Amino acid sequence: MDYAKMRAIAEELGAYAERLEGAWSVEIGPSGPILAMMCPSKRHEGTLYRIREQLNEQVPVTHPGYICANGPEIEHPEIGRMRLPDAVVIPRDVLDEEGVAVDATQVLAVVEIVSPSNPNNDYIEKLADYPAMGIAHYMIVDPRTGTIEVHSDPCKGRYAQKDPYIYGDSVPFGPWAVETSEFRRYGRP
Repeated sequence: MDYAKMRAIAEELGAYAERLEGAWSVEIGPSGPILAMMCPSKRHEGTLYRIREQLNEQVPVTHPGYICANGPEIEHPEIGRMRLPDAVVIPRDVLDEEGVAVDATQVLAVVEIVSPSNPNNDYIEKLADYPAMGIAHYMIVDPRTGTIEVHSDPCKGRYAQKDPYIYGDSVPFGPWAVETSEFRRYGRP
């Protein structure tokens, strides 16, 4: 199925999801459009907030005009993918443009906080999609285990570099650093 048809189905799913209770997201993965219920925990959101705040202090220095934002959807029509990252480093101006999704070629980095219910989405599917989209930096934060993976150097549809860290480390992420000492694991005080 071509991307235009998949995008049309994704838009129909999005319109349908607006009538449902709860928060829903629509993405286009390797199997086509996906409708998934979103129910991020407070710890998920707290970790995301800390990362976004730290990156928003550093990104304007290294990349003037860029910000770290929640969402929006990013898409790469040539490979037929659309994803909704937890956080994305993009030009600030794209948030004022018409439309729903940001062109993946404008994305410097993405961050995903692993959910307890679907870790394969971040570790397998998105780990394949983001380098194929040409996104230079991908951070996976896993509150289930207190671990972090930083992937970089996309080459031939995969990341050539993977660096593991644990909560408490100062994590290099592209030209930035993320301090993780205040990150909290799921189910832990």
